[in-house]
Amino acid sequence: MLTTTTDNGLGVLDGSQLRLLRAIDATFLRLAGDWQAPEFRFPFLMRCKDLDTFDYYDNFPHLGLAATRLDPALLAAELATTPRPTEQIPAQVMEPTAFALPSAACYPLYVDLAGSVLPDEGVLRTTVGTCFRNEDHYEGLQRLLGFSMREIVCVGPEQAAKHHLVRAKEAVVALCTELGLDLHIETATDPFFDKNSGKAKMQRLFPVKEEFVVGGLAIGSVNYHRNFFGDRCDIRAGAETAHTSCLAFGLERWVHTLTDRFGGADAAASAVESLS
Repeated sequence: MLTTTTDNGLGVLDGSQLRLLRAIDATFLRLAGDWQAPEFRFPFLMRCKDLDTFDYYDNFPHLGLAATRLDPALLAAELATTPRPTEQIPAQVMEPTAFALPSAACYPLYVDLAGSVLPDEGVLRTTVGTCFRNEDHYEGLQRLLGFSMREIVCVGPEQAAKHHLVRAKEAVVALCTELGLDLHIETATDPFFDKNSGKAKMQRLFPVKEEFVVGGLAIGSVNYHRNFFGDRCDIRAGAETAHTSCLAFGLERWVHTLTDRFGGADAAASAVESLS
């Protein structure tokens, strides 16, 4: 069970839950290996400038979280007159920051490829990151302030990006069937594009996001960004601006869902490990 849970989105995984998280992530890594998607690990922080290149603060202002340096002299003065332990660090002791806590694992991948000319067929990469979201409420492992996201990302020509979506959906459906999960695929939206732009109108005709939902909880998604990130980061696949698509999993949500399905984390881990 969840060892520690609070109403501010902080939770602790016990040993059985960690075993399950690692087992399901190993399953996703095998999938990435089958698709020849090498693994990368990116920094936990991103530059605010890079996120703003993606219109992040226009489209996702409600999720934004920043990492800031504290002024030690102002902090000492503030704490000298504050009941201890302090519950909040006051804004006046915080310095302007150039760094943010990203809400998705794939953003730094596009920044890393900025200015690249990729092979005509594009590339696939996988990464796992700790992501942060400033939600209006939190609930156990289902909704956390900080959580683990595994992504398998395609950066390449349009057809390669679309093929990645089809293959990804087939793989997730097969995995959920094997684990006995009652899966529903639901169309969702992410405001990557200005709502009045031509790309936004295309989004309504060709959804850019579909979620894998079990028991009312989205445990993963496939996302198609067209050439948005390729254009903003000047990434080319051969002679064309690269398109991008990704398969994303919320690992703690899988822990919650599989624990519920098998009646315990150890039983769920054994079931997942038997897939290998």
